[in-house]
Amino acid sequence: MQLKIQNGVVELSGEPILKSVNIEINDQSKIAIVGRNGCGKTTLLKLIAGEYKLAKLDSDNDTFFAVSGKPKIGYLSQITFDDYNKTLLEEVRSAYSEILALKEETESARLLMEQTGNEEDIKNYTNLLDTFTNLGGFYFEREYENAIKKFGFADVKHRPLCEFSGGQQTKIAFLKLLLSKPDILLLDEPTNHLDIEAVEWLEEYLRSYKKAFVVVSHDRMFLDNTVSTVYEIEYGKTYKYNGNYSAFAKNKKILREQQRREYLAYKAEKERLGELVDRFRYKATKAAMAQSKLKQIERMDEVFDPDRENLSTFHTDFEPKDIGVKDVLSVKDLGVGYDSILSTVNLEVKRGDKIGIIGGNGLGKSTFIKTLMGLIPAFSGEFKFGPRVSIGYFDQQLAQYSSSDTVLGDFLREFPALTEFEARSSLGAFVFSGEDVFKTVDVLSGGERVRLALCKIFKRKPNVLVLDEPTNHLDIVGKETLEEILKAFSGTVIFVSHDRYFIKEISTSLLDFKRGQTAFYPFGYDEYLSKAKIPVEVQIKEEKPKEKKTYTTPLKEKARREKALKKAEEKIAKLESEIENLQAEQTDDANLSDYVKLAEIGEKLEKLQQDLETAYSEWEQLAE
Repeated sequence: MQLKIQNGVVELSGEPILKSVNIEINDQSKIAIVGRNGCGKTTLLKLIAGEYKLAKLDSDNDTFFAVSGKPKIGYLSQITFDDYNKTLLEEVRSAYSEILALKEETESARLLMEQTGNEEDIKNYTNLLDTFTNLGGFYFEREYENAIKKFGFADVKHRPLCEFSGGQQTKIAFLKLLLSKPDILLLDEPTNHLDIEAVEWLEEYLRSYKKAFVVVSHDRMFLDNTVSTVYEIEYGKTYKYNGNYSAFAKNKKILREQQRREYLAYKAEKERLGELVDRFRYKATKAAMAQSKLKQIERMDEVFDPDRENLSTFHTDFEPKDIGVKDVLSVKDLGVGYDSILSTVNLEVKRGDKIGIIGGNGLGKSTFIKTLMGLIPAFSGEFKFGPRVSIGYFDQQLAQYSSSDTVLGDFLREFPALTEFEARSSLGAFVFSGEDVFKTVDVLSGGERVRLALCKIFKRKPNVLVLDEPTNHLDIVGKETLEEILKAFSGTVIFVSHDRYFIKEISTSLLDFKRGQTAFYPFGYDEYLSKAKIPVEVQIKEEKPKEKKTYTTPLKEKARREKALKKAEEKIAKLESEIENLQAEQTDDANLSDYVKLAEIGEKLEKLQQDLETAYSEWEQLAE
């Protein structure tokens, strides 16, 4: 299978969105598409999916869209289910329609073989069984059950689709798309709204994906862990880089330095020739030379400034008005939640701490932040900010508010003491320049609204930043800019994020919300991963009756757990070996005509597969 686009142009409403697309997708391509917001990344996905067509051009460029074979292309453009009364489990299982149909056909062939003993029926059953095995027939149920669990639907998999929210239905449709395994899988920001556990599952799934995928994502760690080729869209053109995102960023920096040198040389030469033309243009004896230099300028290949507007991003020299006191926040037995307690938190925050809050969806991360900000009441316990603490609060939902006011008017309403010049200077630092300040807030993109909210926060110069998902809607350049600002900030930062790269760059400590418990780690994300996420301090205290003291030490407990894990792994290896031996017996020429023997082998295989699934479940529980 191969899909190739050469010199492709896509126009929307008569305007060129993509001016020169050159991309090639082969059987096992693992491709990322990156670029600034609005550069045409989603447009390119829709072009590959067949939703957009190439524009017809009156030029000599050889432009085409070629596909060999008939690849199945999977792209989630809109959410539709055939039957909303189906359960989540039934809908996900429908992604395996080929395997399920083959399973029924294989079972029918087995029954027929046992009845007739006909050599042709035995051969047919064996062939079907081989195909069923090669398609993953003995493992597909474990695959989708694990996926359902990682996406947070294990307890509600028997609920009908109509009872899920729109956001949940999107995740279900996305899950089904993944498990359907199209020849070319197109993913547009797949990590949005997934917690870290689900993202890690998705990474592992794509790493072992045996077909091609093309992904648009701002999650740099996700791209590092999944792709081997990066296509960048810049000024409507695609540029190919081999390697993952980090390799792309490194090579891009080298290339940009080279482009900058070429641009400066081009600019200097053009200015030199221009000065010669101006000096001798009106001198009769030098007019011919001036005309020659003018033609030389016209023949020069134009070299663009690599730092022109496509790299524009916000900037600020952000330091607090008042550095504040050493003890910033004390949290003691704080129960957070809405109808019931989701988690109980204990935490001490000092000046200069940068605490990343991580964990699964629905476990209380944003609820904890809202409790600190006084937006919802605490169930129990207490918290107290230190004196002279000034807070800058960012909420991803509040940042997306609607207003018919202009950007300038909206900003001046919050800072009425500023002159219009001062307000426009502040907004200009966040890429609201010229006529942009007269746009209404309602027409701003998600990224523009985030920039406006950050501009207001930084203008107040607080000494504590409380940020709930600040990188949502920011492109990669915007995320990198925010990282640099926060790393240089001398104050305190408490933030919630699902962006692991952002967490890695910013956090000096972590507060982990997981399964009703919170654990504090006094180190950054890399060390958190290297220590296998073993909590340093469990922050929840369960009310338990007094028990007789035991003298099991953490080292003994760890050794016991490791011994149990090793035993479980040995059991899995033994079962897999037995299954492999039986499968070899199935295909042995000596057994092909012995349908009784084949039936016995089939029954043993089915029993061993069930035992293997149980063993895997036990191993997962021990590992967690």
